[in-house]
Amino acid sequence: MSTENELFESASLAVKSLAQRPDDNTMLELYALYKQGSSGELSGSKPGFFDFVGVAKYEAWEKLRGTSQEDAQSSYIELVRKLGADI
Repeated sequence: MSTENELFESASLAVKSLAQRPDDNTMLELYALYKQGSSGELSGSKPGFFDFVGVAKYEAWEKLRGTSQEDAQSSYIELVRKLGADI
């Protein structure tokens, strides 16, 4: 049986080969869960106002403040499976 970390890494690879690209909100959720699961709490300063993508990513990750890395990894794996990835 694979460990949670191995499943998390497998999911991060599998998401790159999905048959269909997820919508923008799902992509932000994937990004935030991955960052929380791999790096932990949000770090760095918020990007400037005109960096729309950077601000969206920052805010998505910020919403997960207080979520453990393990919980973020589990949620990421579950979401990737819901998107149809074989991990």
